[in-house]
Amino acid sequence: MEQTLAYGFLILTIGIFGYIGYRATEGKDIEVDEYLAARGSQTSVRVALSLFASGMGVWILFGPSEVGYWGGFWDVTGYAVSAATPFLLLAYVGPRIRASLPEGITLADYVRARLGRPMQVYVGIISILYMFTFLFAEFTAIGKASAILGGLDPLIPMILIAIATAGYTALGGLPASLATDRIQALMVIALLTGLGILLMTQVFGDGIGVWVDQAKAINPEDEWSIGSMSYMDSFASGLALVIAITAAEMFSQGNWQRTYASESPEALQRGALIASAMVFPLVLIMGILGTIVAGRGAPMFGDVYDPSSAFFILISDAGTLILILFLVLAVALVCSSADTLLNAITASVARDLSDGRMEISHARIATIGMMPVAVYLATGPTVFGFTFDATSVFGIFLFADLLAAATVAPVLLTLWNQITSEGALAGAFSGFLGVIIYGTYTENFMKGVEYIYKPVNEYGLANLNVFLSALIASTLVTILVSIYTGSKPSDPEIQTPEAIVFTE
Repeated sequence: MEQTLAYGFLILTIGIFGYIGYRATEGKDIEVDEYLAARGSQTSVRVALSLFASGMGVWILFGPSEVGYWGGFWDVTGYAVSAATPFLLLAYVGPRIRASLPEGITLADYVRARLGRPMQVYVGIISILYMFTFLFAEFTAIGKASAILGGLDPLIPMILIAIATAGYTALGGLPASLATDRIQALMVIALLTGLGILLMTQVFGDGIGVWVDQAKAINPEDEWSIGSMSYMDSFASGLALVIAITAAEMFSQGNWQRTYASESPEALQRGALIASAMVFPLVLIMGILGTIVAGRGAPMFGDVYDPSSAFFILISDAGTLILILFLVLAVALVCSSADTLLNAITASVARDLSDGRMEISHARIATIGMMPVAVYLATGPTVFGFTFDATSVFGIFLFADLLAAATVAPVLLTLWNQITSEGALAGAFSGFLGVIIYGTYTENFMKGVEYIYKPVNEYGLANLNVFLSALIASTLVTILVSIYTGSKPSDPEIQTPEAIVFTE
């Protein structure tokens, strides 16, 4: 593709979203609650479109096909299920938490009311770490996608998207993000439908039978790849993905903001169920495409062995029109997730870490200040001896997923009123201890420590035993310590602490 043409469509697409975000709140005097929660303003359809758009980042073009290339049937299925289950869980848990704390914004608001300030800070930190990891992974992915699709310098789209999304999100907050989400969701649906038709007629012109045979074939060149839809022995890693990603998405504060933005609990439930039904087939199809690449052999993009680009290998011979449309799609996907993450991080910083004492203008500045850091980490630097590996977008998420897996049970168990703050805090830390004990028992202490930041098996797939160790240890310790320390005094009214008061 001609670079000038690619840059033109890149700038045009970013400009459209920037304009939509700006117009959403132009001339309005937005108060803090509207900026962070847009409380009670969204119908079920709008909730569904927003959840779909904000959840389906540009990772969808990399993660599922890479997982499909490595893991085969159960990993593909597990990844698709794991994309849908957070919305299913939100449909069930969201209305209950919203009813318990009507004036909340983040999950940590509920945690504070239920378990106290220390646990709120801990959950806030976990949430920010996960969302920030998601953010720089998205920039990693859009840089890589732009280079593949249009031959662009990866840093340029990263910077342009960072400036645009930070600009309209800082100005308009959640209302601006919700406005762009609707357009981005409709654009993504339309583009994926049209591109699917084009790909079926052009890229897979040899016939659907060839496609199916390649998806079922064993990789003839790469012995590390078990990416066949006929391979049924990867159930453990597929289940690990369900646990890991479902747990992590519970700490994506963008979901909880939309819990309060929905006009009613019924609208939230319907919207979350619709979003779940939308994402499952999309992720499943993208994962199956990765097994097609595996059936053809080692994934070579030019002279580079690159499993994370498995999907792009399939479309490498497509015409200019398809490549342009995929570039537009990639920009829409990253903008939809980046603005959600930015506003959600702002909410966590202002609401959870600062105890409501930070002025919203300062929270905006702090959040915008994260953008250069996210872009820098997306380039894959080595910091204090640790290399931020930009070659595998899927791998970036696993560390944050484990943090969440160690914390999600203590948080959700608070829906049972016998859980104490001491039990939940002890349980959260015991999740990591459980991982270390598992690693020490199976190999040695250092392996246990390594599992915390690299929770994979010998094939590089998500390690079910590691995630189960975190989940089981945190659950058991939370319950046992809560029983030991005694039930919290019963109080049917869960109130937002008076200290949570924002300043303009």
